[in-house]
Amino acid sequence: MKNPFKYLVIHCTATRKAQNITPEMVRKWHTSPPPNGRGWSRIGYSDLILIDGSRHQFVRHNGDIWIDDNEITNGAKGINSVSRHICYVGGLSSDGKTSENTMTPEQSNSLQKIIFECLQYAPAIEIAGHNQFSNKGCPSFWVPTYLRKIGIQEKNIYKNNPFKYGE
Repeated sequence: MKNPFKYLVIHCTATRKAQNITPEMVRKWHTSPPPNGRGWSRIGYSDLILIDGSRHQFVRHNGDIWIDDNEITNGAKGINSVSRHICYVGGLSSDGKTSENTMTPEQSNSLQKIIFECLQYAPAIEIAGHNQFSNKGCPSFWVPTYLRKIGIQEKNIYKNNPFKYGE
């Protein structure tokens, strides 16, 4: 079954600044059975942006305006069948508790490339932070402000903010 690609959702791993996290670690956090993982049948993200800015694709997309069954990830409850989920490594200060935008310039460059890539083949998508769909700090910054700074059109910026994060 195909569902329309509606949302590109930005996440963080909620790990300490400069903490080296690998794709395999993230896969284990999501798919290993409890108590070592969440026990999900699918990983939570389509792509992971490592500290050096390199991109790891957990789920390949065919570059169209649909989310196929094999492209669904478990990033945000209730919208997974119509979303892609992009995650950068980081999101916590060195204390390991406080939300902080720890995105490196290299990570930001990679995130921008993914955003513009998605807009090329799905120009009607709305881009949001996980914190716009769930009461949590992830991705540790206010995505609408970031999107405006990089020149994203207002029509592509998801504006819902039920939790008043980032205002």
